[in-house]
Amino acid sequence: MKRAGLIAVTAGIIAVAFAAFHISRIAEEIRAQSTVDEARPADVIVVLGAAEYRGKPSPVLEARLNHALFLYLQGYAPKILTTGGKGGDPTYTEGEVAHAYLARRGVPSEAILVESEGASTVQSIAAAGEIMRRMNLNSCIVVSDGYHIYRVKKMLEGLGMKVYGSPRPEDRHPEGWTERWLYARQAIAYELWRVGIPI
Repeated sequence: MKRAGLIAVTAGIIAVAFAAFHISRIAEEIRAQSTVDEARPADVIVVLGAAEYRGKPSPVLEARLNHALFLYLQGYAPKILTTGGKGGDPTYTEGEVAHAYLARRGVPSEAILVESEGASTVQSIAAAGEIMRRMNLNSCIVVSDGYHIYRVKKMLEGLGMKVYGSPRPEDRHPEGWTERWLYARQAIAYELWRVGIPI
């Protein structure tokens, strides 16, 4: 009985160590991807949603939109797809706020596609992928924060899309434990998505 308990504890420790090593390896891949700008001609620019405040984009969302606008004006893609649902705001969605922001800056309304139902990255990407499939858009540039790009790329690639990452410029990059936690959290979310647990 004592030996069986010791074997079970040892097996548990080994499993935890293996999982930690695996998550650490994925987190390192995420970190490496986070600073790479792969922007090149594509069918559409996909902008990941972020918080909005009463119809105005948060600084993070605004920075993502400005980067997408830059890529659009440089001619990288003829369309921009904004994403994001209500996120706690009963009136506005992140996708619609992003649409209005881009339209006010001269992007023709017909060049802006909107996904406004997703309550999570997984939901938004599934809906964005469906929009792309219906419109025969087979390649995209993903714009988000650097730590977010790897997971979103893998999700869209899983839907059969050709995907290039282009992280938004940041005033400052997270450092130390904050940086490690951002990458580890994305690694965990990615692994959960791979086994069918969307978060």
